[in-house]
Amino acid sequence: MVLSRPKRGCRRARTISFIGHNERVTSTSLSSSLSAPTINRPNVVAVGTIVWLGSEVMFFAGLFAIYFTLRSTSPQLWEAGTDLLDIPLALTITTILVLSSVTCQFGVFAAERLQVRRTGWKPTQWGMVEWFFLTYALGAIFIAGQSYEYSILVSEAVRLDSDAFGSAFYLTTGFHGLHVTGGLIAFLLVIGRAYAVKTFTHRDATSAIVVSYYWHFVDVVWIGLFLVIYVLQ
Repeated sequence: MVLSRPKRGCRRARTISFIGHNERVTSTSLSSSLSAPTINRPNVVAVGTIVWLGSEVMFFAGLFAIYFTLRSTSPQLWEAGTDLLDIPLALTITTILVLSSVTCQFGVFAAERLQVRRTGWKPTQWGMVEWFFLTYALGAIFIAGQSYEYSILVSEAVRLDSDAFGSAFYLTTGFHGLHVTGGLIAFLLVIGRAYAVKTFTHRDATSAIVVSYYWHFVDVVWIGLFLVIYVLQ
């Protein structure tokens, strides 16, 4: 604010300059007051999948509790039952399932950069579809190996209704096998959706990412089952 009285000839110019200065301050204040901060909200599908996997953790925790309880009440039965397990076969299919988790993650990386299909024959040029097809094949091999082990155990009179060991073994590994089968179906759905859409967007990539969450989960659960059933015995 100027205290001295301006000259007559300059009064108009000073007044205009003063008003222009006020207009600049007012527009800046208005624009900062009207602009809202950008909020990065978490993806609803990803959050829902994580919450659902939390409930699955509780489900498998109950199965582990059943297994440990029955084993503690029948140690001699467990000693006889674990002698029939094919540990080399179990180790092989476990390694295959862990490798499938690696190939699944490579598929997620391709989906995040919106590369649906391969640009060449090298694995570094593969897209989401090729990596997910390979993951599906490895998961199917795991299910085939588990089914083969079931057939051997049934021939040795180890069935679901034979004794406590058979019940605990088939309940824990069987429910996990059903979860793996569900993951294989999910991979086929994601691959089919990639072929169906004209343009693969970040929304489609989110479906691939949440399926990978589920697949990594079933892999971690199987590692726990392998350690408890085949290693600790």
